[in-house]
Amino acid sequence: MKHFVVMTGLTVLLTSTALAETSAKRIALSNNYAGNSWRQAMLQSWETITKPAVEAGIVAAADAFTTAENQATEQAAQIQNMILEGYDAIVVNAASPTALNGAVKEACDAGITVVSFDGIVTEPCAWRIAVDFKQMGKDQLTYLAEKLPEGGKLLEIRGLAGVFVDDEISAGIHEGVAENPQFEIVGSVHGDWAQDVAQKAVAGILPSLPEDIVGVVTQGGDGYGAAQAFAAAGREMPLIIMGNRQDELAWWKEQKDANGYETMSVSIAPGVSTLAFWVAQQILDGQDVPKELVVPFLRIDQDGLEASLETTPAGGVANVEYSLEDAQAVIAAAK
Repeated sequence: MKHFVVMTGLTVLLTSTALAETSAKRIALSNNYAGNSWRQAMLQSWETITKPAVEAGIVAAADAFTTAENQATEQAAQIQNMILEGYDAIVVNAASPTALNGAVKEACDAGITVVSFDGIVTEPCAWRIAVDFKQMGKDQLTYLAEKLPEGGKLLEIRGLAGVFVDDEISAGIHEGVAENPQFEIVGSVHGDWAQDVAQKAVAGILPSLPEDIVGVVTQGGDGYGAAQAFAAAGREMPLIIMGNRQDELAWWKEQKDANGYETMSVSIAPGVSTLAFWVAQQILDGQDVPKELVVPFLRIDQDGLEASLETTPAGGVANVEYSLEDAQAVIAAAK
């Protein structure tokens, strides 16, 4: 897959054309949830990239706000406050693809640019940046079919209920099962993309599941918790798809060294928030930006495990952050 290079030098940023057009512009991040390592990394990436941009005068502000609960009504109120505060652009990681549309439309009607990413919105006036989450789900079954051609019983761990990302990944997993009918999903729980939640949920359902679970399909942030639950129950360890979290990669490395355990890991990079920032800046700069932008997901295979683990901080997530030039390349590719 393509890897994007992080450009941190302010000289690189300042040599790009027409940046003075956005020097007085203020951008806000509306985030619906921060209760797992991916979201924490996403917010840290935003700070890492936007702080130098503000200091360099590329934009006047790039403030981040997170709601206390994953509630669309609370996030809608947050967006309405941002409208009153007079932000020029709002970057949104949404609690719902549809429930925020009214607030998003209010922002657009007020002349505010709205860019949604990860958890996108369907309101036509907004821009959308997403990976093909459905394909991410299907790819898990493609991998399982290669490693376990005889198939078998699967446990599905889903993310946050009602969120676009959860629905899309799950739909892709089920499409993958339909295309590989040697597999059967015999249980499903919500892990909320958090290893502690996933561990409790898997521990709760395991007694009702058959002994011969061959694989666990996941959404990210849940693989290590699933492994802990299987180990605590004394169950044979299935092939668990991982989600690029450091604890997952470290556990995988231990198992690989001990017994040759094989799997793969896939997730959207938390640094997609930085791509959304630069896309908003480019729109404010008057650039022609397509409403739909797609970025690749970040996949780690067996032979790339050690290198990825080495560069992933403890408690963090394998990540890619985006420069202005990366954003311009993504925009150009979409045209």
